[in-house]
Parts: sequence; structure tokens; C-alpha cells
Amino acid sequence: MLAIRRRLVYASRMTRLSSSAQGHLAMLLFSALVAGSFSFGSMIANDIAPVAVNVVRFALAGVIIGTAAALGPGIRRAHFRAPWRYLVLGGVFASYFVLMFEGLKTAAPVSTSAVFTLTPVMSAVFGWLVLRQVTTPRMALALSIGAAGALWVIFRADLAALVAFDLGRGEAIYFVGCIAHALYPPLVARLNRGEPALVFTFGMMIGAIALMGLYGWESLRATDWAALPAHVWAVLAYLAVFASAATFVLLQIGSMRLPSAKVMAYTYLTPSWVTLLQVALGKETPSALVLAGVGLSAVALVLLLKDEGGADPSKPSVRAV
Repeated sequence: MLAIRRRLVYASRMTRLSSSAQGHLAMLLFSALVAGSFSFGSMIANDIAPVAVNVVRFALAGVIIGTAAALGPGIRRAHFRAPWRYLVLGGVFASYFVLMFEGLKTAAPVSTSAVFTLTPVMSAVFGWLVLRQVTTPRMALALSIGAAGALWVIFRADLAALVAFDLGRGEAIYFVGCIAHALYPPLVARLNRGEPALVFTFGMMIGAIALMGLYGWESLRATDWAALPAHVWAVLAYLAVFASAATFVLLQIGSMRLPSAKVMAYTYLTPSWVTLLQVALGKETPSALVLAGVGLSAVALVLLLKDEGGADPSKPSVRAV
């Protein structure tokens, strides 16, 4: 009996490790795909209204996700019980994306990606408020290091600007959006009732499209779709397929397998990805002082992802609502 019990405990641990590894892999890919949103999104931010951009990207991505859900786990009526959950999640995520493109009208891609790295701190707070997830001392240290690096990049390595809190308008707008993004992972874990990731994502996207359509109807009508340049449609395709459909599913997977703070820890990689992409696109390279802030974000990522040992105290059981 003792041998059987040990085997069951070992199998249970291996299952948890496998689930955790899936979550980490999903978030690594998530961080790389999200980086393209900043570099490519800044190219079209002033060519089309933010609401119009996101209605199109969500609609195109919704077709992809809906088809995949129908062919995969299947879409059942039971998956859409308590539909208010999808409106809540859709509203939260739509707010983030609309405010992101508002911010990109005036803010540089690297600085906005640095703002994005403040989400782990906020996500840890929301993780406690929504799920009572506990942040360990090392996680708190890592979050502090990451936040310091983010602020250094946001204020362009200018100590005087940091002290004066001279924050650009675009960065300030995007920061509000990041608050919504930070709330999303714990809400997913709180509101999911066992629905498959694809189906749950599809429901969220329907809610987001409905709310953005109501809010931005005039912007949609005023957009001259036929006159949009080819590069706008190319970026919209990237945003719909890679930065929307793929990342939504990856974020769902990560949120169901990792604590909220660790899910958002991968945002610390985003400035590095964006910097590399900006260089590849022939754009201006940040100064060495600014890149030092990016380096602090990488240190924070390593600290956050290191196992604490033993049971993870930040993952209590989640009660369905």
C-alpha cells in the first residue's frame, strides 16, 4: 500500500509539473507575439481609430478561434451558462487594447512595452483581491526590481524626469489600459467553470466585439475602409492571427496553470523583444542607459519564475461563481 501511495504522489507531482511547463511555454510564446503589437501597432495607430482597429482584429480572430473551438472541443450550450462572465472579461480585455492604440499614437514602442511590464505588480495585487493568491517575499523583490526597470525605461533614463514624474500622455493612457490587462488573468481563473480554453476565449471575444461595437459605432461608420493603405491591412492581419487569436488562447492556458503574478511575469520579456524588433525594422535603438532598465526586467523574470520549493502557496483552490 505504501508503494502504491508513493507512486500516486509521484504521478500527481509529474502531472503538476507537466501542467506548469505548459503554462510557461504558452507565456514565453505569448511574450514574443505581444511584442509585435507595439512595433507594428505604432505604424498604424494614427491611420485608423483604435476602436475600429480592435473590432476588426477581434472579429477576424473570433472566426479563427470559433472555428478551432467547433472543430476541437466543440461548442455546447452548457459552455455559455452565465453569459455575463464573457461580457465582463470581454469588456476588460477590450479596454486594454483600445487604450493601447490610443497610447501608441504618441508614445514610442519601447516605452509603451515598458509600461506593459508594470502589469505583474498590479496582477499580484488583483490576484490577492480576486483569488487570495499570496505573493512570497522573493516574488515581491522581483516585482520591485521589474517595476524599477520599467520606470527607468518609461522616463527614458532621465532621473530628473522620473523625480518630476514627467510622464508622456501616451504612456499615461496606456497605463490605464494595463490596469485592465492585469485584472484579466485572475478573473479568468475566477470565472472559468471548466470550459475549454478555446471555447472560453471565443466567448470572451464575442463579449468584447459586442461592447466595442456599441461603444465605437460612430468610429466604425466613419472609417473609409476602402481607402486604408496596404500596410494597415497587413498589420491588422498580424494583430488578428498572432497578437489576438494566438495570444488569447496562450493567455488562457497560462492563467489556468500558473499563479497570476507568474503569468504576468513574462511581460518582462516584452521590452527585450520590442527592442530587437525595432532594430530589425531599422528604427532608432534605445541608449545603453535605457537598455539597463530592460536588463532589470530580465532579472525580475528569472526571480519570478524560480520555484519557491514545496507547494505553491499562491495557488489556492478556485471556487466557481
